[in-house]
Amino acid sequence: MKIKNTLKLIFFTFLISVTYGCKQEDSFKNYKYDKQPDIISCKNINTKLLKEAVYSFEDDILKYTKLGNPNNDLAQAYNQTIRSAVYRRLRVQDIASPHSLEVLEALKKQPNLWAKSNEKTHLNYQNATTKCIANNLKDRNLKTTFNALLNTNSLTSKLFGTPLMTKYRNALNDKHLATYIALDLFYAKLIDTNLDQTPNQ
Repeated sequence: MKIKNTLKLIFFTFLISVTYGCKQEDSFKNYKYDKQPDIISCKNINTKLLKEAVYSFEDDILKYTKLGNPNNDLAQAYNQTIRSAVYRRLRVQDIASPHSLEVLEALKKQPNLWAKSNEKTHLNYQNATTKCIANNLKDRNLKTTFNALLNTNSLTSKLFGTPLMTKYRNALNDKHLATYIALDLFYAKLIDTNLDQTPNQ
């Protein structure tokens, strides 16, 4: 009888974990970029939602920078976005589309994705997503810098953003880097921004 009850408890716990995991993965439904190439493939993270977040972010920054110069491309959009973020001039509320705001609400629900320091939200540097990024950055120098900052608990968007300013083009071909930029320089800032006003897009 005791063994039977134990087996029931194990089975019930398994069902709860599977159900919760499925709900967490499927809580966001409005995917616009699901046919785009995958960006990262690490375990234990919602790669489908992160992919949506990155592509939506890229569309937003490209559209925003084209307002100033219709000839701007995605590389120039990354350049302007990173510089503005490092110097605290990035107006995320003007850049974010309604779709990115919808993605943001889903990102907020991801367990352990975010942390706060001095009342400011940032990517949780101890979670599975950050570890995935740290292990897979393509540029050797950026990877060394990122991991050195991470291992000494010194990582901030400003400190890592400084070397990023000269390597912004890497984000075009390194989607782990693009994921970091989207999360820590854009979506984290959106969390702390008053979004009462309707975005421009």
